[in-house]
Amino acid sequence: MKIIGFDHVQVAMPEGREESARDFYGLLLGLPEIPKPEQTAGRGGVWYQCGRLQLHLGVDPGFHPARKAHPALLVEGYGALLEALERAGYEVRPDKSLPDVTRAFTFDPFGNRIELISADSGAQ
Repeated sequence: MKIIGFDHVQVAMPEGREESARDFYGLLLGLPEIPKPEQTAGRGGVWYQCGRLQLHLGVDPGFHPARKAHPALLVEGYGALLEALERAGYEVRPDKSLPDVTRAFTFDPFGNRIELISADSGAQ
């Protein structure tokens, strides 16, 4: 027996904020939305394809933003994305604590921490 990889990462979101999720993750970050299975569609939330993996935003009735735990997304067009985030009013915090890794942190509309890593850096 062995674990061979990740299928998806789930991030919590507050109830009824799917359009905010679509604006941030779909329009701003450019992730393609994928349909949720019929059995889970009534629970709310939004799912995205992210390369070979998926990013699931799931509704949590007792939602509290994840300020430390976070997904780290590899980004082509890193500089352009950071500029787009800032133009849209999102805080962008560049981080230089890892040698050879160009990365920054931002927060989604719900306050969840999101790491953005340049695909051109040595993070892979």
